[in-house]
Amino acid sequence: MSDPSPPVRAALVGSGGIARGVHLPALADTGDRVEVIALVDPDEALMAETAAQWGVPGRYTDLHAMLAAESPDLVVVCTPPSAHKDTVIASLDAGAWVWCEKPPALSLAEYDQVAGHEGERGPYASYVFQHRFGSGAERLRRHLAEGTLGRPLVGVCHTLWYRDADYFEVPWRGRWETEGGGPSMGHGIHQMDLMLSLLGDWTEVTAVMSTSARATETEDVSMAIVRFDSGATVSMVNSLLSPRETSYLRFDFEHATVELEHLYGYDNAHWRWTPAPHVDDADAAVAAWRPEEDVPSSHRAQLAALLDAMERGERPRAGGHDGRRALELVTGMYRSAILGGTVRRRDLTPGSGFYHAMHGGDPHAAASALTRTETSTSV
Repeated sequence: MSDPSPPVRAALVGSGGIARGVHLPALADTGDRVEVIALVDPDEALMAETAAQWGVPGRYTDLHAMLAAESPDLVVVCTPPSAHKDTVIASLDAGAWVWCEKPPALSLAEYDQVAGHEGERGPYASYVFQHRFGSGAERLRRHLAEGTLGRPLVGVCHTLWYRDADYFEVPWRGRWETEGGGPSMGHGIHQMDLMLSLLGDWTEVTAVMSTSARATETEDVSMAIVRFDSGATVSMVNSLLSPRETSYLRFDFEHATVELEHLYGYDNAHWRWTPAPHVDDADAAVAAWRPEEDVPSSHRAQLAALLDAMERGERPRAGGHDGRRALELVTGMYRSAILGGTVRRRDLTPGSGFYHAMHGGDPHAAASALTRTETSTSV
């Protein structure tokens, strides 16, 4: 009998709310699979408090010093978005695999630059898109692969959340330079990733956005129509102005409608399966479609899949092309909303200003486009 594998030695960059409330508990729940060896944070007091709470021995204010001293196997990036690219690149160059919070990067250019630092057999970077890892999504993905439900035809993807004015007082929020965009970039990207992980690549998008009620450089609401390679058409709304918050996805297939309504995470009870009228024995069909087990969507579920991929030496899901889809769609939405018209996926090349920045290279023009008002008179 072979000896068990040694634990993955993990370091966290950032020791604030997302690290303390989500990532450190998820890492602890892996049992003997992971050992958290270090934290990195310029705020020494916050880092010391977090390290003491979770029993983390290594404490560093400099990322490169930590990488040189500790040689971690895995780096978990819990920083504001503007620090993602450089942190991920430095970690990959040091030989560590990376799990980075969303959004993956501030632009497609940054994402592709990071990918250039991955090895042919690793280390790899992957990104926090935990909603695709619950049992409901996994079961639906299997049905799509097997063709059980028929072709996807129509979809809805809504992220209707509420953030008050105080939320944007945090200096990096709602700014092109530090967050990259608004709810399309930092909030709805979770539901959009889940949708894309199920329906695959998109072909074109037509979007509108506005800055309606919050003091932000970016939008606070966006709407879009998306067409997919499969022929499906999806309507999307991303809002931070919605007092009754909900996250809602609906997929109309040939043989069924599948719906998911939750807020920040789901289990099987949040899914609804409705057979089409022509389906015989609807109750039996629904019973066959539902998952056999109930695994909630969570960072824990995604982390387990990431550790499995590390053991096999394989690229994890939510990395590479699979992790790029959502950022690519967001890029197309901004280009469509700011310049007007429909954007094709194949046009988002390095020759486009939007490949390099979500505002297209001119943040002032982008802000003007998002806040413009039109008046009309009747005659």
